[in-house]
Amino acid sequence: MASHSAVLQLNSLGYEIGGRTLMRDLDLTLNAGESVSVMGPSGSGKSTLLSCALGLLKPDRGNVQVAGVDLAGLNRRKLAEHRRSHIGVVFQFGELVPELTPVENVALAALLSGVPRATAYADAARLLDDLGVPRSDAATATLSGGERQRTAVARALVNKPGLILADEPTGALDEANRDSVADLLFSLPKRWECALLTVTHDRDVASRADRTLALTDGKLL
Repeated sequence: MASHSAVLQLNSLGYEIGGRTLMRDLDLTLNAGESVSVMGPSGSGKSTLLSCALGLLKPDRGNVQVAGVDLAGLNRRKLAEHRRSHIGVVFQFGELVPELTPVENVALAALLSGVPRATAYADAARLLDDLGVPRSDAATATLSGGERQRTAVARALVNKPGLILADEPTGALDEANRDSVADLLFSLPKRWECALLTVTHDRDVASRADRTLALTDGKLL
């Protein structure tokens, strides 16, 4: 993927729920190699914004393009395929399978995308080494919070997506692990030539991004 090519484009998005306007002609362009943090109080629409970028929610107005493709034009199967190929997600609590080992958790994401078993496990082991997760045959549930989030980052990267979405990725971590995981996340765009969109309440985490935006009155400022 060429540097500075648009990976995510949100064009004039509008979204209302329960009589509340969460997005009002909202625009955002995110390029390869670039990171953006979005801040805002609870209920301001940050998670809704990520859900639209994932194609899980359809905006009332406007369109979402990921890797140059308008998500609204894809049927359910094509949307799932496009999401697996182009988007990786890091959740606040990791959302890993606790009974599986770290390498099994990461390899699973590749296997679900049709990657051969040997390749999936080799890629998973290499990523975990690169991201500083100790090799272990223990269940992921036994890892520290920071190690689990690093495993979640590896899982998000294993299919080589152009776009990483992170939803409060450090919200469940102590200060030392927060800083370590945040430093790792915001190093990804340059190291992996991907784009990173993070929503967070943490101003210190948000400040690591190339751009920090506030979701206010339905717009990004």
